[in-house]
Amino acid sequence: MPMHRRAHHRKEKKSLAIYHCSIKIIGRNSGKTAVGSAAYRAGEKIKNEYDGETHDYTKKGGIIHTELLLPDHAPREYLDRAVLWNAVEKIETAKNSQLAREIELALPVELTTQQNIMLVREYVKKHFVDKGMCADICIHDRGEVNLHAHIMLTIRPIEQDGRWGAKSKKEYILDGNGEKIKLPSGEYKSRKVSATDWNEKTKAEEWRSGWADAVNQHLTEHGVQEHIDHRSYKRQGVDKIPTVHMGVAASQMEKKDIKTHRGDINREIGVSNNQMKQLKARIRKAKD
Repeated sequence: MPMHRRAHHRKEKKSLAIYHCSIKIIGRNSGKTAVGSAAYRAGEKIKNEYDGETHDYTKKGGIIHTELLLPDHAPREYLDRAVLWNAVEKIETAKNSQLAREIELALPVELTTQQNIMLVREYVKKHFVDKGMCADICIHDRGEVNLHAHIMLTIRPIEQDGRWGAKSKKEYILDGNGEKIKLPSGEYKSRKVSATDWNEKTKAEEWRSGWADAVNQHLTEHGVQEHIDHRSYKRQGVDKIPTVHMGVAASQMEKKDIKTHRGDINREIGVSNNQMKQLKARIRKAKD
């Protein structure tokens, strides 16, 4: 069963749904740990048994919901956030190990908190958990129009017996007769093949478009006409300059009427888009 925390109904805000879905890797080569990242996103205190460091983010605010979702064959003890990510830290022994994949999503403010929880849960289960990943969901809302979710996902597959599997396997390269090719060293020619397709380039597009589809379906179900599109304006055939992502800090400052560099850029983009719209209207009128 999933774990829940501090879910509440948020006040209705007059805004439009926006598309934001970023995908990144959490790894030791960038100085990050799975335990520290999970503790920060969930606002919890967790000790990392790999390096002995305790990460305490219990004073962090704006966390309105957390839960963990597991594949059917994963050990039930992994429903404990500390147990799950310490197990990941333990199995990854290399100094440059990739520990987790993180998906960050902007949630539609047109939906209530409970509706957004259902939306995220459905999306994560379909695209990640049902494919064999453990998922750690944390939804944040600091009061400004910046409701978003962090989903941390395990990278290493779990075998049917509940043990961690290998990220990759050796595949021998065969000659025209189907025989192994022996090298001068005595070893047979081989290559490393990923144990899953989770790192395929096509997956990012699949997950990004899947999020847009899920959001649009839920918006329609709740009578909201606004829809989002994961494609760039160029791919959509829209002659419009895209705005830059504001982020939490800049959004908070703008809400307090403090001008930011990103805010200035978006304001300039807004003016440019408006000018282009007016120019096109004048051109159409001249042609008519």
